[in-house]
Amino acid sequence: MCAEHRTNSPDTTTVPGRLRSPGPGSPAEVREAVRHALEEDVRRSGGRDGASDAVAVGDALLVASELTTNAMLHGGGVTEFEVLLVDREVRLSVSDHSRELPTPAEHPDEPGSMRIGGHGWPIICRLARDITIAELRAGGKRITAVVPLSPR
Repeated sequence: MCAEHRTNSPDTTTVPGRLRSPGPGSPAEVREAVRHALEEDVRRSGGRDGASDAVAVGDALLVASELTTNAMLHGGGVTEFEVLLVDREVRLSVSDHSRELPTPAEHPDEPGSMRIGGHGWPIICRLARDITIAELRAGGKRITAVVPLSPR
């Protein structure tokens, strides 16, 4: 797991700039939802401070994809997805059916060899400023990753 994470449940009250949906059918749907939320934020702000660093937006899209892919492959499927934009950060939450905590895959490969799979969680940990994992009362978990939208 990442070096640090919290396991408390974040506030889920409805606020402007929050897009919540039931489980998406693919990582592409999640990326589209993140793009839509970013475009909506630009429209709402009238264009001021709306331009996010292209690399940071790419980071947010990649984290959203990896969270979704991991939930689909290892968590029994996505039960809910949420994107919230606040103070030049994007907060991505993906819920799934499993209470099992994510762990990086261990690969006893030869140094320098290409390997398939096992890169998602380390990518999320590298790109997110903060990660929270919360157990859900109805079962499963929600992983929330905060990705800054300003240049690093």
